[in-house]
Amino acid sequence: MHSRFVLIQTSHAGNVGAVARAMKVMGFDDLVLVAPRWANVLRREETIQRASGANDVLAKARIVDTLDEALDGMDHLCATAMTPRDFGPPTRAPREHFAALLAQAPGALDAAPSNRPGGVAFLFGSERFGMRNEDVYRCHACLSIPTDPHFGSLNLAAAVQLIAYDWRQALGGFALPPAEPARPAADAHALAGMLTHLEQALVAVDFLDPAAPKKLMPRLNQLFNRAAPTDEEIHILRGVAKAMLQMAAKAKR
Repeated sequence: MHSRFVLIQTSHAGNVGAVARAMKVMGFDDLVLVAPRWANVLRREETIQRASGANDVLAKARIVDTLDEALDGMDHLCATAMTPRDFGPPTRAPREHFAALLAQAPGALDAAPSNRPGGVAFLFGSERFGMRNEDVYRCHACLSIPTDPHFGSLNLAAAVQLIAYDWRQALGGFALPPAEPARPAADAHALAGMLTHLEQALVAVDFLDPAAPKKLMPRLNQLFNRAAPTDEEIHILRGVAKAMLQMAAKAKR
């Protein structure tokens, strides 16, 4: 299912770059600008800086004069608006609408494959005025991102990011990167050596009285047993002990 993001009469170059970045991290790259304020917006320095590496999305992006040109090849249109219209397509939260849309896919709910749209376009209005009513009316749904009812104003790129994320999740999402395998804990011999080294350091800085050690070292032993430090962490702790011994030696000169 092809996905296209359409920005209508965008007035801030930086927002175009930020939108490209938002799209790229969600795996989308079809961006169309309808009559933006700047004819060279895709090459402006602010745009490129805010894209933050999504230059391939900018390179592929197109600028057109009319919304009709931007929607060529798309058969399911999603407007975006903060407030519902009295007339027009139903207003839905993105996740709700995406679930219903994808339920029309082949094999889902016994729907016919022909019910599945081949191209989905997400339309975003200008930063100052939002979407015109006539542009909203031609869409199949109006997506409204649930926000705090007392403050629902979203930056254009932030709105694109949220829609792109929910749409990507609806399409199956991306797998999380594999977790780094846990490193094994240091063996008992290494732990005992570190504790001996640490005990010497604690004595040297007068924290531990060797004549009356009480249960400090057994308690530390239990603490490190629970922590299960790795060999690298044991090495760090021995480095700390070594530094303590060196400082104590300097102080006694």
